[in-house]
Amino acid sequence: MKIKILMITHNRPQYTALSLTRLTETVPDNAKITVWDNASSEETLTVLKRFERHPSVERVIYNRTNDKLWGPTNWFWKNSKDADLLSKIDDDCLMPARWAEKLQEAHGDIPEAGIIGCWRFMPEDMNNSKAAKKIQAFGRHMLLRNCWVEGSGYLLKRKLIEEIGLLRPKETFTTWCLRAAARGYINGWYYPFMYQEHMDDPRAEHTGIKTDEDLMKYLPLSAAQNGIKTKDDWVAKLKSSAARLQEYSLDPYDFIGVKPKLKRRLLRLLGITYFPKAR
Repeated sequence: MKIKILMITHNRPQYTALSLTRLTETVPDNAKITVWDNASSEETLTVLKRFERHPSVERVIYNRTNDKLWGPTNWFWKNSKDADLLSKIDDDCLMPARWAEKLQEAHGDIPEAGIIGCWRFMPEDMNNSKAAKKIQAFGRHMLLRNCWVEGSGYLLKRKLIEEIGLLRPKETFTTWCLRAAARGYINGWYYPFMYQEHMDDPRAEHTGIKTDEDLMKYLPLSAAQNGIKTKDDWVAKLKSSAARLQEYSLDPYDFIGVKPKLKRRLLRLLGITYFPKAR
């Protein structure tokens, strides 16, 4: 199998140096990396230039505008038709040893697998009693199933793109995964977890977020979207996200379509978050 991996970078020179070094150290010989930089400052570009001739790096693209997720992901998917499996690794994540080999084996053994990922939350965030309904065996492999995974540290079958298309305008990777689940594909995290260190988690070993001031300086997108202002609030949000992922429904139609949309709106008016659980 041929694997192609996308890393998107944007003004995180310290993180990028760590994440890209780790990525080149952990990819197998059948994998190649494309780096897409979203108009970073010179400090990040200096880091990337060191990798231009690395044997695992197929190309480094210095984009002149910040096209965020949608632009580089769709470009990469369109231009990776010779691959069997595709991945994206964020510039704030450190991948574990043999992650690609293990996920490739799972894809080979589970024909219906769509997107399988590495887990990015801390061990303390795992609640085995709550997650038990969603941990399933597939031959010699186990997955903590979910309708979607986070947009880093996964492998997906290239044929999904042929079946469900590229990211639609303004579509998130989560919604794209939901469309794959609705087609009958199995998504989730390999279990026992392969941990990708998320450096934007203040509890992570290599985090740059040690104070409230650091959080505001390096404000993660999800933190900004949720109005997070302090490090403690950000940790609480990450813990809450991990807890919910272990309980979310495995039915994609609990999240897509008219009925769940109406339920979300109604519950929002009542001050309640829509949270369909696995049955």
